[in-house]
Parts: sequence; C-alpha cells; structure tokens
Amino acid sequence: MNILILEDDQILCESLKEFLELENYHVDVAHRGSDVFDLTYKNDYDLYILDVNVPDIDGFDVLASLKESGDETPAIYITALTDINSISKGFDIGADDYIKKPFDPEELVIRIKRKYEKGGELLTVDDVTYDPVMREARKAGRVIGLGEVQTSIFHELITKKNKVVESYILVELLEQPTSNALRVNLAKIKSKLGIDIKNIRSRGYMIEDL
Repeated sequence: MNILILEDDQILCESLKEFLELENYHVDVAHRGSDVFDLTYKNDYDLYILDVNVPDIDGFDVLASLKESGDETPAIYITALTDINSISKGFDIGADDYIKKPFDPEELVIRIKRKYEKGGELLTVDDVTYDPVMREARKAGRVIGLGEVQTSIFHELITKKNKVVESYILVELLEQPTSNALRVNLAKIKSKLGIDIKNIRSRGYMIEDL
C-alpha cells in the first residue's frame, strides 16, 4: 500500500512513517495541508492518514477538497480533538475511521490490515496466484519461494497490477539498493513465476493483464 500522512508534529510523523515502513508500506509525509495536494497530484495513494490541526489548510478542508475532486481514497483522521461535533464532521466529510491521540502505532497497523488490505482476496497473473496478507505466491497451485526481498518487490507490483510502480519505490526494498540489483531481482522473479514484468522506460515497472 501507498500511504500519505499529513501531520505537522515532525517527530510523531517520522515515527509513524518508520513504523509503517517496517510493515512494508510505502509512506510519504506532508506537514502542511497544501503539501497534500502537491503529493496527490504526482502520486496515487491507497490510504490517507490525516491530522486535523495542521498549518495552512486543516485536515477537514484537505479531505473535503479531495472528495470534491472525485478522490475516493480511504482516510483515517488522527487527532487530539475529542468532541462529538469534530468526530461527526470528519465522518460527514468522508473519513472512514478516527483515532484519538495519543495512540499506539500498533493500533493503527491493526486497523489498516483489517479494514484496508485486500484480506482473503487472491490476486492473479497468468497461472500465478498471490495472497497479499500471507504474502505467498503459488504457481499452478504450488508455493513458490521468492525470499523476503523478491516477495516485497512482487507484492508492490501485483497489488498495483496495471499501474506503473516507480523504480525508486522498488529499489528501496533491496538490501543493496541499486538499479542493477533491482534488474537482477526482477529477472529472478520472472524466471521463478514465468510471468512478464514490463519495463516502462524512465519510469518503472508494471505487471498487466494480457
């Protein structure tokens, strides 16, 4: 999943980013409301995590603007606001969940896994099936061992099937983050699974339905 966090407390923001990245999510951060619009213009996200009281444009107005533009990305508010009017306003705008500060980051991860990941839904490409929760690939019904790094790369590509995954996102998953190492790992994935992974010049890679 690609996640965008809007949080002006930079220490909390970086802590959440690091915690979520340990769970193999890709995370971008914004400290001002207006920064969200710049990031969402350039990138696609699977989930927004939004504080309310942030500089420039508050989290309520940020989500309202996104919804008005047709953005249906799920959103979770994280905020110290506890009055019922604020909570109600967040849901009326289009938030899917609400977590009151302070909170344990593990609670956030649990909510993400249970509500937003594709639990129980098998993804397919050719004769390969992939369970994104178990992170297990099968070819013709047989489990294929990819190892941790190649599984992470394949997870990014298959969960965003028919979309380009930028090279830098995949490189960050490597133990030795170089473009050559990425190409080697992609070649191994293609060989083990017998699938095609397209190289989109100067952008990244993608798996697509034929």
